[in-house]
Amino acid sequence: MTVFGSAARLATAAALSLLLAACGSGSDSKGATQVAAKVNDGEVTVHQLNAVLSRTPNLQPDQMEKATELALSRLIDQELLVQRARDKKLDRDPRVLQAIQAAEREILARSYMEQYTASVDKPSADEMREFYNENPALFAERRVYNLQELNITIAPDQLDALRGAIGDAKSLNDVVEWLRSNNVVFKAGGGVRAAEQLPLEALPRFAQMKDGQIGMVQTRGGVLAIYLAGSRQAPMDFDKATPFIERFIINRKRADMAKAEMKRLRDTAEISYMGNFKAPETPVEPDATAANPGEGAMDESMKKGLEGLK
Repeated sequence: MTVFGSAARLATAAALSLLLAACGSGSDSKGATQVAAKVNDGEVTVHQLNAVLSRTPNLQPDQMEKATELALSRLIDQELLVQRARDKKLDRDPRVLQAIQAAEREILARSYMEQYTASVDKPSADEMREFYNENPALFAERRVYNLQELNITIAPDQLDALRGAIGDAKSLNDVVEWLRSNNVVFKAGGGVRAAEQLPLEALPRFAQMKDGQIGMVQTRGGVLAIYLAGSRQAPMDFDKATPFIERFIINRKRADMAKAEMKRLRDTAEISYMGNFKAPETPVEPDATAANPGEGAMDESMKKGLEGLK
């Protein structure tokens, strides 16, 4: 949880407490109730409502009443569906039980790691200044990029030909024509992205790109061809960058703590592979995303950086 995330949740919780107090302050009230709505034989609780509202980003106090009405309405709909599912005995379906168990495992694993890494120290002023100086593309030389992208699904034996086509292209349309003539599947996209919205690993290569250049990124599913249609300078001074830097360093420290704890747990555990399963020949490096094995630490679409800048 980020610093700003914590503040937002506290503000939301405080505003919600005031709202609920006001709702229960009528002359015929017999004290605060923990039930927000009765739904047939079930109920929606204040705690459920509070949990939904606490996950609503950037919720302002003057939006609280409307947000509460909407959240309560959706919780009532959910409760009706849950009741119907139980009537149909879906809570005993093996696939449903498996999904519930998987969700429980993820919640417990994530909760432990969040609690373990919550004690990380805030970065010092020197640490933040050093980070600022080491990343000019993020701050002093920050740019906002107008990118056009082609998300390409291509066979490995066609990669060299595609690389050559991108190298010879005078525009992204030339790449599109090559893809179509070779029956290669692709999807067009793009948008305006500031430096901090790009993967940190790939940012130095983006910083080297000039307007009109085409870059190529290998992804897990194929290739991303990126055309820099335009860019503008948007430097950020140290004072303005401080909250971002603090948040980044704290998250990086937490990731390092999580990785070290995962390694410690593995090193001290007794793990036996059964049946046809065996330990990998090359040990897998402990990952801070172990709470959810299906989730990567970051989008790998740009992890290898840009290659073949034209």
